[in-house]
Amino acid sequence: MSQSSRLIALAIFIISNLLLIHPASASLVSDLRDGQHVLMMRHADAPGFGDPAGYVIGQCSTQRNLGDYGKKQSKAIGEWLSNQGVENAQVFSSPWCRCLDTAILLNKGPVKTEPVLGSFFDDMGLEKKQTKELEVLIKNIFSKPSQVPVILVTHHVNIQAFTGKAVGVGDMVLVKVNKNGEYLSHTMYPSPRP
Repeated sequence: MSQSSRLIALAIFIISNLLLIHPASASLVSDLRDGQHVLMMRHADAPGFGDPAGYVIGQCSTQRNLGDYGKKQSKAIGEWLSNQGVENAQVFSSPWCRCLDTAILLNKGPVKTEPVLGSFFDDMGLEKKQTKELEVLIKNIFSKPSQVPVILVTHHVNIQAFTGKAVGVGDMVLVKVNKNGEYLSHTMYPSPRP
């Protein structure tokens, strides 16, 4: 193969890869502006499992919290979202400190605490009730037309109950919903590494 043929082949390869990357970015931000999609996100890395016995919502010192890696991961996710075209968003968070801290570090706007996004890991009997309440929350958010993306920062049990998908720390799930806020389909976005 001649030098010019190699250069042409390389140029075609680079251009085709750029074309493959761009539509995905445009698709995420356009989907998040269509009033039919929310981005559900599991909080960033918080070392440990569950919460310590006797933890209190609103008292971060009693809970499992983000570590240094989780804080860097949250910022990296926020930067990744900016690179996808998501500069600001309506951000809703579980009242657990690891979720609130993740949501704040995304740097996408003010964060509103929503109890329905709270973990039911300690009482799995709440799964159906909270999932139904999540549908109502989403329906209410979309009842006021807006093109501002919606980000819901929550826990793995909540995401799995709503979508059927198990997710890792910092992973995101783009969820398409119907007019009643009910799950229709999803696309996974793994957490970027800091």
